Amino acid sequence: MAEKRASSLRSHFPTRNKALAREIDALGRAVDSPSTILILGESGTGKDRLARALHDVSNRSASPFVRVDAANLSDELFESELFGHERGAFTGAIASKRGLLEVAEAGTVYLDEVSSLSPAAQAKFLRVLQEKSFRRLAGVASHPFRARLVVSSRRDLATLVEKGAFRDDFFYRIDVVSIRLPRLRDRREDVLPLARGFLRRAARAYARPARRFTEEAEATLARHPWPGNVRELAHVVEKAVLGAGGAEIGPEDLPAGALGAPESLLETAIQDRWTLKQLTDAFIAETVRRAGGNRSLAAKRLGVSRKFLWERERAKSQKVR
Repeated sequence: MAEKRASSLRSHFPTRNKALAREIDALGRAVDSPSTILILGESGTGKDRLARALHDVSNRSASPFVRVDAANLSDELFESELFGHERGAFTGAIASKRGLLEVAEAGTVYLDEVSSLSPAAQAKFLRVLQEKSFRRLAGVASHPFRARLVVSSRRDLATLVEKGAFRDDFFYRIDVVSIRLPRLRDRREDVLPLARGFLRRAARAYARPARRFTEEAEATLARHPWPGNVRELAHVVEKAVLGAGGAEIGPEDLPAGALGAPESLLETAIQDRWTLKQLTDAFIAETVRRAGGNRSLAAKRLGVSRKFLWERERAKSQKVR
């Protein structure tokens, strides 16, 4: 069963990066355990998507998945939102209300950006994890906490603990099973498979004709450093799908200014050991994009004929088919 869960998690969160694939497999084998899972990684690396995948492949999938945005949760709202409240607990509490921990039942509570919780809120949540129960605000009855907790953070919690900015006892309680999602630029082998998947989904969602990227567009996508990680890639592809008029997405369809500085092209090529053909493809794609898709202007800047560009694109189009 553990290996089946690992395989299922891989299909929900695919990667061609060997190191990340090993971590996903290990996480998949522990997906049915009650242990808290900590997901670390920069903004946009896929923490939310992984949290949802963990729920969907686990034995808790029939129960609710409840997302809690800790960054938007003030101390004043913490207990009411998470634990719920009884009628008359505060001004305006005209009726009893279930908190998110109660709503989750035996499902998953996903606490996003846990580093945003104040020390007081951390202490209250720690008590819930230790006692496996909680009380509504102004309530006397104890309610069991039966959900699995998944937490995420873009900040390094161990470093925050060392600086005294995060409670060590709470950190040790949530750092049971952990994974760190690498930046997209550190797993470049995933860029194009992810981009093609985003293209298919966006084309279906918006009923657009786009079906594939040209080689020049893929070269442009492959060389970009993606500071916004997977989220940035998804947004770029979505905009390209909406703007493209045909079946192919070329570099001219990619959002202007969204794909980095062209002066980094040679540096990227050397660092990633590109072939001369890859560098040539990327240089031509960037020139066409900067010319706004005007082939005549791009050919003039490249010092070649428009016929050369046209024949080159035709040959690649036939190769794609």
